[in-house]
Amino acid sequence: MGSTDSRGSTENTDTGSTSAGRPGDARDRDSEGRARNARPRDGLGRPLPYDAPGVPRQPEGVVRTPEETVAEAQRLLDEGKPFHAHEVFEDAWKSGPDTERELWRGLAQLAVGLTHTARGNLTGGARLLRRGAGAAEEWASASGEATPHGIDIGSVAAWARELAAEVEREGRPVDAGARAPRLRGAGAGR
Repeated sequence: MGSTDSRGSTENTDTGSTSAGRPGDARDRDSEGRARNARPRDGLGRPLPYDAPGVPRQPEGVVRTPEETVAEAQRLLDEGKPFHAHEVFEDAWKSGPDTERELWRGLAQLAVGLTHTARGNLTGGARLLRRGAGAAEEWASASGEATPHGIDIGSVAAWARELAAEVEREGRPVDAGARAPRLRGAGAGR
């Protein structure tokens, strides 16, 4: 039959596998023992079964220059992987200078908002798009930098608000790659 371990995971003692489909002795932990979900993910960051193929995950804790951060995030956004772009922005938020934390946090929220609108969580996605736009604009206003690291904050914020209004009006998920923002250059959205 089965038994329950201290984590509440039920193990099938006949087959040695847990109810989650991973081997009974497997642990979702990194080399330092921190909890890490090892399940593969799809392009929008949704967990897949352990034996399913997924897209490569962004490594965590990577320190990049602002130029590298923007370029990598734009590449991932263009590929329809806003969840992964959010992880790039999150690394910048955690490793960058304190004076830029709110900028990167706002951009991460925009990427998560796009993730949610693509997944079909339209209310949460619209809320995050607006919150991220507001955070980035607030940072730009306080810092006096309208285009930090070449990012056109005004255009990106306008893209976010337009997308939020669209998903609320239309009531359907969007294609993340087709609707990815342009962080730099003329016009922020597609």
